Amino acid sequence: MNYKTETADGTTKVELSGRFTFGDHSSFRKLIEEIRPHGSDTYVLDVAGVEFIDSAGLGMLLLARDEGEKTNTSVVIRGAQGQVKRMLEVARFDTLFKLED
Repeated sequence: MNYKTETADGTTKVELSGRFTFGDHSSFRKLIEEIRPHGSDTYVLDVAGVEFIDSAGLGMLLLARDEGEKTNTSVVIRGAQGQVKRMLEVARFDTLFKLED
């Protein structure tokens, strides 16, 4: 997994790309620590560049949601396609996150 962050107008956008799997746990934790001090109202996780996600990747998205709840920050998942979109649908992430195309 690779990522790029950008903060503007109270929103932190994180563009994720590559494969999002169990092996990315420490990188994702580092990412969360990196964006926390931004004090954003919204985190947008843009997953359009993610080609594959496993159950551990889904769990990490839940970690981001938990972090957002601690600071009253909403978390949006944007741009899911293919296998990633199917995984989010099967896991019913639409009940936990705002999903955007």
